This record gives sequence, C-alpha cells and structure tokens, in this order.
Amino acid sequence: MNFHDVRFPAALSFGSLGGPERRTEVVTLANGFEERNTPWAHSRRRYDAGVGLRSLDDVETMIAFFEARQGQLYGFRWKDWSDYRSCAAAAQITYGDQIIARGDGETAQVQLIKCYRSGEACYERPLTKLVAGTVRLGLDGVEVQEGVDWSVDLGSGLVTFAHPPDMDVEITAGFEFDVPVRFDTDAIQTSVASFHAGEVPSVPVVEVRI
Repeated sequence: MNFHDVRFPAALSFGSLGGPERRTEVVTLANGFEERNTPWAHSRRRYDAGVGLRSLDDVETMIAFFEARQGQLYGFRWKDWSDYRSCAAAAQITYGDQIIARGDGETAQVQLIKCYRSGEACYERPLTKLVAGTVRLGLDGVEVQEGVDWSVDLGSGLVTFAHPPDMDVEITAGFEFDVPVRFDTDAIQTSVASFHAGEVPSVPVVEVRI
C-alpha cells in the first residue's frame, strides 16, 4: 500500500483530539429486544491534527507534511499521546507488560499485541508500527536479548525467535508504537487572520488497515 514510514511531528499531534471508533449494527425487534453485531473485528482511530497547531510556524510545518504526503495518497505514522505504550501512563516499559502468546514448541513468529482489559473482557489489538529501540521481550519472566534470541519487524509488529519457544512458555513484551494513518481530506483551508483570532484549521486524520 502507499505508505511513508515517517511520523507526523509529535509536537503537533500533542493536544490533538481523537480516539477509537467502532461500527455496531443495531436491530430493534418487534418485541423491543435488540440484536447487535459488528462487521469490524478491530476498532479504527480518528484524530484532528489541527487542534495541536499553536503558531504560524506549526501551520507551515503541517502544510509541508500534508503536501509531501500528497493529501490522502500516502499514509504515515501518528503518535497517539493518550495511548502509545504497552504499560500504564505513569509506568516505565518493561519486558513483562503484555502477554502476547504462549509457546507451542513449533511457532517462531508472534504478533505484538496490546490487551485492553475490563473485567473478564479483553480486546487484543494487533500493532503494526513499532518504535525503534523500545521493544523488549521476555520468556517465562526472563528477559531475552534482541539480535541474539529474537528480532522484530518494526513495520509489521512480527517478532521472530531464533528458536521457537517451548510448549506453554509465556511470551511477554513491552514497547512503544505508532498508529498507521492518512489524512482524511484532500483540502486544508488556513487563514492567518483567523489563526491570530484563535481559530485553527480542521485537519482530519484516520487510521488505515495494514
């Protein structure tokens, strides 16, 4: 797909509005009960990049980034400041943050995921745009070394072990990640006068499937 492996300036995405959306089909039956279903296995995130603009220099930077991506044509990386790490906001990344799989003695590749848990329910989100130098792996509570025991494809989030983990070995990971997105418009309207008056342009951004 058309994708530039470059991150939207993090200083400009800080303070932006956005988050996950779901698509749920609700049918109300004649007796008043409902049937609910969804065609989406995974949520999709939307943001407004315009909210983070604080100066005319920011506007210039944003326009340059928009033009380099040719509007909606090329995707790019986005740092979601509210959700970009495997651990809690106040914690530090460790190799034990997320349980991503259990060994079966045969499988050498594992997808990095993040679990969103509430009560007994857990949504497992596959991650495809990892941040270089942040990924850590553990096997049964012992950290294993990148380049010796495993390697990771930062673009797909696939971890490849030098040797398949043994049966029932708990595989854990910690990491930072970006969201693959594109601009959700081919036109941006800016005004120097309105910007000085406290208004900023709307620059919609939407997650893309990788």
